[in-house]
Amino acid sequence: MTEDIRYPVGKWQMPPEELTPDQRAQLIGQIAETPARLRQAVQGLTEEQLETPYRPGGWTVRQVAHHVPDSHLNSYIRFKLALTEDEPTIKTYHEDLWAELADSRGTPVEVSLALLDSLHHRWVVLLRSFSAGDWSRKLKHPEVGTITLDQLLSLYGWHGRHHVAHVAGLRQRMGWA
Repeated sequence: MTEDIRYPVGKWQMPPEELTPDQRAQLIGQIAETPARLRQAVQGLTEEQLETPYRPGGWTVRQVAHHVPDSHLNSYIRFKLALTEDEPTIKTYHEDLWAELADSRGTPVEVSLALLDSLHHRWVVLLRSFSAGDWSRKLKHPEVGTITLDQLLSLYGWHGRHHVAHVAGLRQRMGWA
């Protein structure tokens, strides 16, 4: 954990192009745990608490809860594209603008928690089906450059922990049980 509330688990660091089987298993485990950890982090929060930014100038807890499945849906599709196409160029999206849309501002968080449960179930089944060679498949990210699926796995193992820590850290700072 870091002192910087923007990056409570530290900033993501680009790993080598190839991870070990043990590293992959650990990251897949983190992805598998994300829905339950996010559910636990928001459990019992009031509507007022859900509308509290996790940091000054940051998203509300509600927006974070909706952002995680938005982002992970994109990642799931990116994995599938890289498995079925030769180095596809993926499309980015404006996550800050998505967080301002009506579905991120007013939808009950339970809707996104249920979506995250189902999405991660499918995603983990897919990830656990990979052959050793699948992990070296690549995609082109317009902002990051060419990356392997190992590197993308690392990013999303971190991403879930990152946002769960935003909510958990806020709860701790605010003294919310």
